[in-house]
Amino acid sequence: MRQSPEATPPFLTPAATALPPPPTLPTNAALFLDVDGCLLPFAPRPDAVEVPPALLARLTVLQQALDGALALVSGRNLATLDQLFAPQMFAAAGLHGVERRRLGHTGVAGDVPSALVRARDAAIALIDAHPGALVEDKGAALGLHWRMVAPEHKAAAELALRAFAAGALTGLPDYQLQPGDHVIELRPRHADKGSAILAFLEEAPFKGRVPVFAGDDLTDEPGFSAVNTHGGISVLVGDRAGSAARFRLPDPAAIHAWLGVPAGDPNPESAR
Repeated sequence: MRQSPEATPPFLTPAATALPPPPTLPTNAALFLDVDGCLLPFAPRPDAVEVPPALLARLTVLQQALDGALALVSGRNLATLDQLFAPQMFAAAGLHGVERRRLGHTGVAGDVPSALVRARDAAIALIDAHPGALVEDKGAALGLHWRMVAPEHKAAAELALRAFAAGALTGLPDYQLQPGDHVIELRPRHADKGSAILAFLEEAPFKGRVPVFAGDDLTDEPGFSAVNTHGGISVLVGDRAGSAARFRLPDPAAIHAWLGVPAGDPNPESAR
């Protein structure tokens, strides 16, 4: 039975002390899953990740078992999600909720302001001074990565990319900065993962179900809060402190086990 928010225990701020989630999903779950750092370990480049066949097969089974109430909720855009999880096409929210589509529908790409195009071109020129830095063009959003920068130069690259993003923001009044794991993003401010989850919960097949959301990053915090207010299950992947998530699992492998993905399938190693 669905709990009211008042009956749910308060969240545990230190993530390392949070308990694992219930061993099985509720039969009437509405399942929302972050991708990078949650379903998939981080790779040196965003385009270097792969979806293990056993994971894709299990997500397909779960989608059917939940009558379609499974959605990917990611910072990637919908087009990239569809490439990663092909041939399946799941309900999904992309660009941290800026793009959203129901199961069986096609997504609509967000508009790209000319100021963001200019920022992208300037960022591409900037990273020449920081070998290993990467510009990720997401269409309506822009990601600046420093994961692959040599350790002795990483701090300088991070400082330069953050300063660049802050400067670019002045020409993008409808955008905000979104920090992440070795990345800073420029993205539209009118949506987040929490608003995307709440929108799904207003529609079939998600409506009336117990929301479950697993994610790892700061961008997932609005999703955790949204799920908590609906008496659901919020799961932080990793050991980051200061999270609204009520439960914790250590890594993507633990998420796979929790979701029932068969063990032993090849899985890319994290390159944190």
